[in-house]
Amino acid sequence: MGKQSTEFSALNCIDLSNPDINQSVNLLKQACLDSGFFYVVNHGISQEFMEEVFAQSKKFFSLPHKEKMKILRNEKHRGYTPVLDELLDPENQVHGDYKEGYYIGVEKGEDDPESNKPFYGPNNWPAPGVLPGWRETMEKFHRETLEVGKAVAKIIALALDLDANFFDQPEMLGEPIATLRLLHYEGQVSDPLKGLYGAGAHTDYGLITLLATDDVSGLQICKDRDAKPQKWEDVAPLKGAFIVNLGDMLERWSNCVFKSTLHRVLGNGQGRYSIAYFLEPSHDCLVECLPTCKSDSNPPKFPPILCHDYLTQRYNDTHADLNVYKKQQA
Repeated sequence: MGKQSTEFSALNCIDLSNPDINQSVNLLKQACLDSGFFYVVNHGISQEFMEEVFAQSKKFFSLPHKEKMKILRNEKHRGYTPVLDELLDPENQVHGDYKEGYYIGVEKGEDDPESNKPFYGPNNWPAPGVLPGWRETMEKFHRETLEVGKAVAKIIALALDLDANFFDQPEMLGEPIATLRLLHYEGQVSDPLKGLYGAGAHTDYGLITLLATDDVSGLQICKDRDAKPQKWEDVAPLKGAFIVNLGDMLERWSNCVFKSTLHRVLGNGQGRYSIAYFLEPSHDCLVECLPTCKSDSNPPKFPPILCHDYLTQRYNDTHADLNVYKKQQA
């Protein structure tokens, strides 16, 4: 399979029900300085509901291709993304990623002035008759996962010597860009030596990502992206847990105190399902170096940037031009 390593990474586990917040802060800080990845357990979403969400995700991906293409992703990144649509590591990938996906963002009706913002608007839902109750399940999961993300963000704030509610302000996670993405890896065998990947090596764009997975492994992380050769470690699935990782925006905000870690997915011939929840601050949030992460000897490494400008550029860099599909359907 061309794997450079089959070693499993030992990740810290943050228990959101732990009353000792200092212990959680220390575990998280250690994880963020070491790998940028950690598990979150006892997060308040029941195992039964998690399993229901995965069952509903499988139902969607089992639909005929023609049915899924009716809700192809739009300019606001809502809807279905076909296999090979996303190219995350163009230097090393022969094709796009061998995965299909489905994006669900913050729902804002077309009559809502907020829907004019780049990452807000109506979602591109399957017709109710096709998958009854499906939308309601996904909307509930979107809401509940946002609360988990906010709880994690509180611990991150404390780990950066900020007020616990720093990220919970209205201009940050009070009006977040929060995107749920269902993912299905179809069962191809990846081979890095041939440039074939389930998901090419990449870092995530935003603040944090919460990932729920089935019991099929495939996620790998590389703690030192500049090492030659790169050393990849497997991340073991953990039933009922979220695997959380830091995004580039937090690396930028923290002036590289906390790192956004390179990761990829290698297929082993088994189908694999996962659900990623990308949590970012509001559209107009100015991402600039945190006061606790700069000094005279360590000045800010990045200029300030508006959240929506940054995200728009990153999405455009990694997704196929939608005109490709219009030509195919013509």
